[in-house]
Amino acid sequence: MAEDTQLNPEPAPSPSPEDIHWMGEALKLAEQAAAAGEVPVGAVLVLNGALIGAGWNRPIGASDPSAHAEIQALRAAGQHLSNYRLPGSTLYVTLEPCVMCAGAIIHARVERVVYGATDPKAGACGSVFHLLPADGRFNHRTACSGGVLADACGETLRAFFRARR
Repeated sequence: MAEDTQLNPEPAPSPSPEDIHWMGEALKLAEQAAAAGEVPVGAVLVLNGALIGAGWNRPIGASDPSAHAEIQALRAAGQHLSNYRLPGSTLYVTLEPCVMCAGAIIHARVERVVYGATDPKAGACGSVFHLLPADGRFNHRTACSGGVLADACGETLRAFFRARR
């Protein structure tokens, strides 16, 4: 993740009030990651309007390379529902998911991903890789849209990396 994280370069349709609300919640979690010295990415997983999982980046603190915000939220939701499949859910994340997270999202059967800032170095929703929306070779397809609160999400990342210089 580089300091020059770009905002979604394509105009996105106007986000719904629900999308803005949940991305705001994900941004709060990104701030928790930053406070812990982690790259500030936050994620929330929502089903039928209710929060079922939340997480923020923790790879350093957890000594776990898979402890990305999305994975943390998926794990929490799986525990909450006692199921590794999460059909009908929407994942809100402040940064475009990477390949690892996109794979987990597909396997969990998440219906939709909404992200804030694009990741021009590792994004898997079209910036670099095209896994979400999942291509036709997968047995599950996850809808994906970006750019929700992109300015705030991108600035959170840029401020974190500026402070580390």
